Order: sequence, then structure tokens, then C-alpha cells
Amino acid sequence: MKILKVTDPEFTNYGRIIEGYEEEKKQIEEALRDKTPIPEGTDYVAEEKVLQELPAADRIANSLFGGSPMQFGWCNGHNTKLNCLEYHRSSEINLGATDFILLLAKREEIVDHKIDSSKVKAFLCPKGTMIEVYATALHYAPCQASKDSGFQVLVGLPKGTNVGMPSFTPVNQEDKLMTATNKWLLAHAESSEAKNGAWIGITGENIDIVADI
Repeated sequence: MKILKVTDPEFTNYGRIIEGYEEEKKQIEEALRDKTPIPEGTDYVAEEKVLQELPAADRIANSLFGGSPMQFGWCNGHNTKLNCLEYHRSSEINLGATDFILLLAKREEIVDHKIDSSKVKAFLCPKGTMIEVYATALHYAPCQASKDSGFQVLVGLPKGTNVGMPSFTPVNQEDKLMTATNKWLLAHAESSEAKNGAWIGITGENIDIVADI
């Protein structure tokens, strides 16, 4: 699979590089590197106290999210597979203490609540580069950028995202894709999420970039 870069023109369909905030980026990168683990698999923490209490967190929330309450967590580990794609009703902020790769597609490419994995593109994000992943971009857990390294990635989202599950009666198919607050998920049949009952919405191969890194 061809691995593009977030500096390539193609990335503008999925997100943008956030310029400035050099001191804030440095604070976050150091906290991620020194205070969060790199598990053998992939782990996600929606809100990490060490990150939430950084002065950088307040400054970013006040500017990038217009002062709306925001949570700072992380997704760290080792991964080379697609497995799933998710979307939110909001953008997501990412920043790596390591290089990392995102597998992305577009919500507009979903047809009948399914998408073929051939629509997915891979983008390398260098460590220390802060990006906004648009609400219209399908994404999931990052991938490592080389065979012998893991990843440590900031996940900044509106407060309450991915925390618990709202109680309501589904009235349409999209409602059935919701697996947590502000999270709609499409799973590949081979994924553990599908085996646990998530909507099988990814057709084609379950992309694995292990041969491409």
C-alpha cells in the first residue's frame, strides 16, 4: 500500500496540519513520551489526567475548540491493521510522540452503511506534527511507522466522546452503528469488534501495512 504524508495535497480531503503552538506541542509530546505506556497491542484512554492538566491543554481547548470542553487522551501501542473505521460529529486532534500512520477514508464514500477498504488511504504523520482530522474523515487506531517501533498519539476530542453509551432506542441503521458516545463504527468481519457484535461495514480486505513499513 502506498503511504502518503500529511504534507501531501491528498491529506487536505481528510484533515489539516495545525501550524504554531510550538510550546504546547512540546509539552504534550514530552508528556506522551514520558508518562504514557506503549503496550504490545493497542490501548486507548479517553481522558488522561497527565495530559488534561497540562497548561497546553487549556490553551488548545480555548483556541482549536473555541472554548468548548475538551478531553485529552491517548491511543498507544503496536498495530498495522485497519480492522475498523469510525467517525464522530466533531474533529479530532492528533499529535504523536512518535511517527505514526493513519488509515483514512471519507464518510461520503459510505454506501448503505458500508465501505470498501479500497477507498482507504494511508498517511504518515511525523512526531511533533499536530493535525486536525475532520469529522468527515473515517479513521481508527493509528498504525506504527516502522516494524520495530510502536506509537504514542494524543487524541483530543469534545469532552464525553467515547465514554459510555447513550441510552436510546435506535430508529434507523446509523443509530445501530453507535458503539459509544459520539462514536459510530464500521467493522471488518475479521476484527474483534465485529466478533463482539459491531456492525460489519467494511468490505474487501482487512488492510495490513506490515509489508509497507
